[in-house]
Amino acid sequence: MKKINGLCLSIAIVFLVCLVGTPVLAEEKIGFYDMDQVIRNSDAGKKSIEGLKKIVDKSKAVIQEREEELQKLKDELEKQRSLMKPDVLKDKEATYQKKYRDYQILVKDSNEELQGKQQDMAKEFVPEIMKIVRGIGEREKYSLIIDVYTVPVAYWNRTNDLTKKVLDEFNRTFKPKK
Repeated sequence: MKKINGLCLSIAIVFLVCLVGTPVLAEEKIGFYDMDQVIRNSDAGKKSIEGLKKIVDKSKAVIQEREEELQKLKDELEKQRSLMKPDVLKDKEATYQKKYRDYQILVKDSNEELQGKQQDMAKEFVPEIMKIVRGIGEREKYSLIIDVYTVPVAYWNRTNDLTKKVLDEFNRTFKPKK
């Protein structure tokens, strides 16, 4: 929802700038930065991403183990289906279905854990990055600074790309919360 509001706001600003005319455009100073690059390439971001990778690898191993177990059960069930009595077959199918539901819950829980960790990282980094962007905007007299990761921009002049400046300042000033 915030992305949609941001997109609508950005579109409205672009239209307003176009409507006002070229003389005003010359006076305006618009900058761009990429929030995703700042997070991914910052020292704190790299640490957090490494922590996320460990969680993913751990979850992947457990999930893969369960997948193999399920595949063995399924193969065994298919091979022996014609030889089993109906009540034994029903029990084996019920066991398989239960394990399959457990597997689905495991995958869902793993995904939710990862999303939660990503959201925690964003909650910690984004306000600090926004404060830095605001500071750069005020110091350097920008009329508008757009996050090209959040708001799709077809073209922008790379001389107005502030990503490196934001990244350097973020690395220099950010203190992770313990």
